[in-house]
Amino acid sequence: MKLGSENLNITLRHLRALHAIRAHGSFARAAEALGVVPSALTETVRQAEAEAGAPLFDRRMRPPQPTPLGLAFLEETAPVLADLDRALGRMRAQAGLSEGRLAVGAAPSAIGDLVGPALARFRAAHPGISCLLHDDVAERLAGLVSDGTLDLAVAGRARQSPDLTQTELRRDPFGLACGAAHRLAGRDAVALSEIDPAEVITLSAETGTRQLLAGAAALPEALKETRLQAHSTIAQLCMIRAGLGVALMPKAAVGLFGDPAIRFVPVADLGLWRSLYLLEPARRARSHVATAFLGQLETGAEAT
Repeated sequence: MKLGSENLNITLRHLRALHAIRAHGSFARAAEALGVVPSALTETVRQAEAEAGAPLFDRRMRPPQPTPLGLAFLEETAPVLADLDRALGRMRAQAGLSEGRLAVGAAPSAIGDLVGPALARFRAAHPGISCLLHDDVAERLAGLVSDGTLDLAVAGRARQSPDLTQTELRRDPFGLACGAAHRLAGRDAVALSEIDPAEVITLSAETGTRQLLAGAAALPEALKETRLQAHSTIAQLCMIRAGLGVALMPKAAVGLFGDPAIRFVPVADLGLWRSLYLLEPARRARSHVATAFLGQLETGAEAT
């Protein structure tokens, strides 16, 4: 690192040497603090003085004292060195994952057995990292990843964008979510014809789950849009638990809270799967914090 103009060859090594001599009061103690031999330190100071064009320390005095020129330079550069040391400290702390920030997005159905446990493992390993979990639908999460608000997200497939990469993490089948006391709860599997449309709770049109169901050729139209609707997977599960109805949902979404009052029953003639994707920015480098979290996330995805 060079300081000043192109014609002034003062480096960070010179700067640290000059400040060390002033702080420790002698060339010998400064050399020891810097981990160099005294002759090397003397040569470093000689080079700095050659660049300055005048002495920076009066060696006739004991201990050596900065000359007026040297003192002015030391006082002007002290804040620069202090700022640099603080920046280096923060960089090392963040590189070592002892501090920093992680912002993750997730579809609600991806939190329970994938993102949530991964975040718990990450926090246990790196308690100094501040973490934010933002739950939303895939399209909004994709926008937040693209604009840098989120480091990454886990959700259904979003619309294609040159600002986004989407990598499949896992897939799970759709089935029937119903209360434990429901007439179909104890079955090994059910047929679509056995599901009463009057009981079905559907999601809002902007959700990936609703869009997948809307495109399922095997699903009767009467089950795609009903009089019972929920804005989110969480609301849907709460309605099922309250006995308001049933829903066609991905298996992982049904197990979001591990609630024994809600059961998942396979639907034999539906044949529909939901994929979860890792959404990352295509035009921005992944942070080392996000890379560390991704390791935990991929471990969880492989386990499930």
